[in-house]
Amino acid sequence: MSNVLLSSDSNELHERVLEASDGACVALAVGDVLESAPADLIARAGQSSLPDVVVLDATDNPEHALGLAARFDLELPGTGVVLIGDPDALAIAALRVGARDVLPPDVDADLLRSTLERVHAAVRVRRGAAGNSAPHTIAAVPAKVITVLSPKGGAGKTTIATNLAVGLARTAPGSTVLVDLDVQFGDVATALGLEPEFTLEDVVHGAALRDPIALKTHLSLHDSGLSVVCAPESPVAADSVTPDQVGALLSMLAMQFRYVVVDTAAGLEPRTLAALDQTTDPVLLTTFDVTGARGLRKEVDTLRELGMLNNARQVLLNFADSKSGLSVSDVEATIRTRVDITVPFSRAVTSSLNTGTPLVLQRPRDPVARQLGQLIAHFSGIRASGSRR
Repeated sequence: MSNVLLSSDSNELHERVLEASDGACVALAVGDVLESAPADLIARAGQSSLPDVVVLDATDNPEHALGLAARFDLELPGTGVVLIGDPDALAIAALRVGARDVLPPDVDADLLRSTLERVHAAVRVRRGAAGNSAPHTIAAVPAKVITVLSPKGGAGKTTIATNLAVGLARTAPGSTVLVDLDVQFGDVATALGLEPEFTLEDVVHGAALRDPIALKTHLSLHDSGLSVVCAPESPVAADSVTPDQVGALLSMLAMQFRYVVVDTAAGLEPRTLAALDQTTDPVLLTTFDVTGARGLRKEVDTLRELGMLNNARQVLLNFADSKSGLSVSDVEATIRTRVDITVPFSRAVTSSLNTGTPLVLQRPRDPVARQLGQLIAHFSGIRASGSRR
């Protein structure tokens, strides 16, 4: 039977859930739960592994219960959430935040048992999709905010950012969000084959910066399980997105996702600097030519002066070609730092962009996809099969 965590002040409901779960139930009072983060809540219950099902009593405070259900779906996707409340009033909202079912307060033990078994089965499938059918352990791991930077356009930032984000999303369902911060000419939606209902402009000017439920409903969803904040459709909208709003958005996303990947415009404009204030892991991108290397050196020097460059950075050399007249050592001498990953030129990249299918999905054996697998493995800790330096 499934391992259940119950949040309710009702002793009667506790007894029914205890019966339905064959005694595998830990209960916490509602007042101890609704304002908590999921990982803190589970730690407070004395559990070292993720429960199969969390049952939240939403009869008295449905908005808080829905907010907590949304956080479970985003932060700890290896569990299932069931709400107790009015099914007619809560069904649509529960679906939006990822809850598995809504049961009435007077639900009997038999229906509870069948619901817990069904949700547990769905959880096993979801965990299996992440490559691990065993219960997940709980660890308060800070989110990684990964910002892809380059001093000039055409260096391949969007290719790197989209493939990295899709790769991370596949390591754990619901773990990753990608933000297109090239507010004037962002191509993330095109590269992923998305037609977003909402864009960055909608997100920062609505309730999403204050409400995790509203935030989730404003994200576009890719088939890989990746959530996306797409760039505005019109370059004119760029002026309405401020650096403060960018900082607030990334801060909130970092509380909801394990990985926040940010694609940026060329150079160091104010919104990019706001993103760097939230960044834990910069990815610095240069091309295999003199102008690209010199541009990155200037960017690196500027970031050092601003105190925005840390030891977690990764340096990527894109479009590597041994016939260009340069060597990797030449580039390293120019930028005055080590190149971590060298990405070759491949026509398959253009094809993937034109079809809206990231290369790691379309042609995972392509040399570029293999090298990007190294970058994915660096952040996820999951070794890329067949990847090589």
